[in-house]
Amino acid sequence: MAGVRQITLEQFHAEIKAQNAASKEDITFVCPMCGTHQSARDLIEAGVGATFDEVEKYLAFSCVGRFTDAGYPRNKPDGKPCNWTLGGLFRVHKLEVIADGQAHPCFELAEHPKIARQAAA
Repeated sequence: MAGVRQITLEQFHAEIKAQNAASKEDITFVCPMCGTHQSARDLIEAGVGATFDEVEKYLAFSCVGRFTDAGYPRNKPDGKPCNWTLGGLFRVHKLEVIADGQAHPCFELAEHPKIARQAAA
């Protein structure tokens, strides 16, 4: 797939660590369709689950808007979540993490969690 950056699981973990989030709940990703910054904490606040472990399978894979009755992605990102997931027919993601010999689509990491938390508020 052209334009998709592929990194190893170890590289992914290093990029997460470099984000310097206060906790694993605050590691922040960017939805490739609507551009919103979101974290496990946002998924928890949306009622997807009560703990990191319960929402982890959706983190960086499904936009938080999928769980808040948000609509389809708009033509231009407008700062509001959408109902996009990387498990659908269209493959628009920009990052794949290679683990166990398989490529796993993933939302890209936000540049910094503090900035991301302000954008999500």
